[in-house]
Amino acid sequence: MKLKITVVSLLLLCLAFGFQKSKGLPEGFVDTKTIIPDLNVELRYYSSNNFVGDTIDGYSANKLILTKETALALKEVQHELQQQNLCLKVYDGYRPQRAVNHFMRWAKDLNDTINKQQFYPDVEKRFLFREEYIATRSGHSRGSTVDLTIIDGITNEPLDMGSPYDFFGKESWIDHEDLTEAQKANRQLLQAVMLKHNFRNYAKEWWHFTLRWEPFPKTYFDFEIE
Repeated sequence: MKLKITVVSLLLLCLAFGFQKSKGLPEGFVDTKTIIPDLNVELRYYSSNNFVGDTIDGYSANKLILTKETALALKEVQHELQQQNLCLKVYDGYRPQRAVNHFMRWAKDLNDTINKQQFYPDVEKRFLFREEYIATRSGHSRGSTVDLTIIDGITNEPLDMGSPYDFFGKESWIDHEDLTEAQKANRQLLQAVMLKHNFRNYAKEWWHFTLRWEPFPKTYFDFEIE
């Protein structure tokens, strides 16, 4: 009896001081590494290597969260690429609404252009919304959209796609003409393998794909990535 009282007392103390067990993911979401253990993940918004130049609200870990259906479809893409000694590298998946809100606050500060030269050299910051590079709602927040590229399976170096990830400009449009033959071939490979496994693309971003028949087409989530 004394032991039981002690255990109960400890649990009450933990609850009182906020040490309770962390909440799991919402139903239907998974840590993608549990399905694709060898997936290369580099969440750019968990770092300062992004157009804002700082870690974005809601990104507390380099953990790729997606709907289970999206993770399973990505597994098929990864498997097919590995037959060619290639792999996927993912830059973003589920994105909390609070991260989108962070982007909106940043966009209103026209003097904060620390990474302009790297990510949007030819676009005025005040036009980023008009040009649809930033939106008040993101498909990423529904959990079935991914930003990714293809890397060499031996060197882990990304294939040359003709523009960097998250570059705001026509160079990132899928059908941009001013590319080398190798760059065009790399983009076509990425588009073909993703479309084959039921992902639809976004014409202005070669890296951006959304699962067809996504499970939460009208729900925008805001749980933290941790």
